Amino acid sequence: MIVIGPHVSIAKGFAKAAETAVNIGANTFQFFSRNPRGGNAKSFDEKDIMKFQQIRKDNKFGPLLAHAPYTMNLAGAKEEVYEFGRMVIKEDIQRMDSLGIEYMCFHPGSHVGSGVDTGIDKIANALNEAITGNENIVVLLETMSGKGTEIGFSFDQVKAIIDKVEHNERLGVCLDTCHVFSAGYDIVNDLDSVLDDFDNIIGLDKLKAVHLNDSMMPFGAKKDRHACIGEGEIGLDAIIRFITHPKLRHLPFFLETPLEDEGHKREIEMIKDIIKQIQ
Repeated sequence: MIVIGPHVSIAKGFAKAAETAVNIGANTFQFFSRNPRGGNAKSFDEKDIMKFQQIRKDNKFGPLLAHAPYTMNLAGAKEEVYEFGRMVIKEDIQRMDSLGIEYMCFHPGSHVGSGVDTGIDKIANALNEAITGNENIVVLLETMSGKGTEIGFSFDQVKAIIDKVEHNERLGVCLDTCHVFSAGYDIVNDLDSVLDDFDNIIGLDKLKAVHLNDSMMPFGAKKDRHACIGEGEIGLDAIIRFITHPKLRHLPFFLETPLEDEGHKREIEMIKDIIKQIQ
């Protein structure tokens, strides 16, 4: 069974988000751990959380994914930016773990001129402070497109971070199809080689989730521009091959395409229909 869902807002509560996922045919969803453009984190409503957990159980949801806010930069050169990131990653790992959320992903960060090695050290240091090893949640480094001074657009950079974290058994990877394609990994024409590279460098056992997106920009452009499934440079055939690949089909897939709920419903229906036809 394919586990697939969109990014859903929790502004009206976790239960409402779960209901939305069910109504559009999803069996998982992603959400922001706090305000994606700010720093505030809402306190949990006990009744809302209880209803959310029941919906999740009744509908046999696959693993859920929390996404850290975009304002967090664990490689930030400015001290106040870095300190904010350290606070957020530590708090949100604890908050999401308390809800039983399986995964939390984050953009590794941008070094903003301080250098890749310095940025990697700062990311790893923040994770070492935040992860105790007693959590159930797995923290996922997201693969990036390589725009600007981003860290994490190569498998080697992701591996370098993982290796510097003491409790890296609680670390994994969220692979973004748009990002890796734009970073120069040819998932359209040579997916097997890309997966072999990932396995040899990081290990496929560390790949826990996928952001399923097409790309508005061409291969190797190092630009982060998501497109709807089948409407970009990756294309529908390549995305279906990706989802159904024997080494990937057990993973949860999270849509981050530029659509609202009804659009995501159509994408999920399309993907499921195509997979049924070829199985």
